[in-house]
Amino acid sequence: MSAALAIEGLEARLGDLRILEGVDLTVPFGEVHALMGPNGSGKSTLCHVLTGKADYEASGSAKVGGTEILGLPVDERAKVGFFQAFQYPVEVPGVTLDDLLAELAAASDDPAAFWERAEAASARLGMEPFLSRPINVGLSGGEKKRSEMFQLAVLSPTAAVLDEIDSGLDVDAVREVAAMVESLRSPDLGILVITHYSRILNYMEPDRVHVMVGGRIVESGGPEIADRLEAQGYELS
Repeated sequence: MSAALAIEGLEARLGDLRILEGVDLTVPFGEVHALMGPNGSGKSTLCHVLTGKADYEASGSAKVGGTEILGLPVDERAKVGFFQAFQYPVEVPGVTLDDLLAELAAASDDPAAFWERAEAASARLGMEPFLSRPINVGLSGGEKKRSEMFQLAVLSPTAAVLDEIDSGLDVDAVREVAAMVESLRSPDLGILVITHYSRILNYMEPDRVHVMVGGRIVESGGPEIADRLEAQGYELS
């Protein structure tokens, strides 16, 4: 069976700057993995390349549920089941979450199942007060991240990359977001959590932790890696 996310030999450059040096990383279905690394290690570039951001020249392979996504337009990557939650979710004035849900339902293969997921996720994550409000407008950092987790639950993707979802959150919000990620575990989904720090991992149970330094994965193992990095830093990686 194919993995939720399978990256092999992924290289990327921005102009003359080579950033990713051959990334190999696999997230099986049903698992939550963490990717840690210092500033400038290539974590953000990995997100940009997987999402299909322009200006990056990439080679290698990145498959979602067995489908190659490199070279696909951004919308096609979403359609095959790739989802990214952003470090700084953008505000969308004039478009409510209800508006977004209606558009997503119309594009769904099974609108009835979509609305069933939306109602269940809204109840579980307490989203009712936010559905009629413009997306992310006037929301706290924690509320924006909750909205992203709601969208993840409703879309039911194959692979989700959560880019520094703990950024800018207080300890209570970090705990809440971590609990939401754990609640989204599914045999049909693989999740990669990208973070600088181990604090969010204190409230989660990642199956594996990967360390990125210098544009490549230099170490993979259990949650104890995060504890060591918290104590010693990345210099010994």
